Amino acid sequence: VQLQASGGGLAQPGESLRLSCTASGLIFSINAMNWYRQAPGKQRELVATITSGGYTNYADSVKGRFTISRDNAKDTIYLQMNSLKPEDTAVYFCNVWVHQSYWGKGTQVTVSS
Repeated sequence: VQLQASGGGLAQPGESLRLSCTASGLIFSINAMNWYRQAPGKQRELVATITSGGYTNYADSVKGRFTISRDNAKDTIYLQMNSLKPEDTAVYFCNVWVHQSYWGKGTQVTVSS
């Protein structure tokens, strides 16, 4: 299983970014997919989950601002991040559990004025 995340970068507070994560080596459509993030000096935290059926769940800190979605035809999940805040600054990782946990390499998101 391989996960390739992209779309990070630098944004000002209040701006938006969209992350993508493309998966290979698994039957993508039947797996729940996750976005995690890890800020400097902090533990990795779960940001959002989307199930195979499209059910979504979010960390309280991003509810109403972030949206996770999936395109099974492209084996890709997305994280639309709106109204970004400096505290959203972190490395963002996509993750899937297929008998074990798999992680992408991560993409840096920096929110700063």
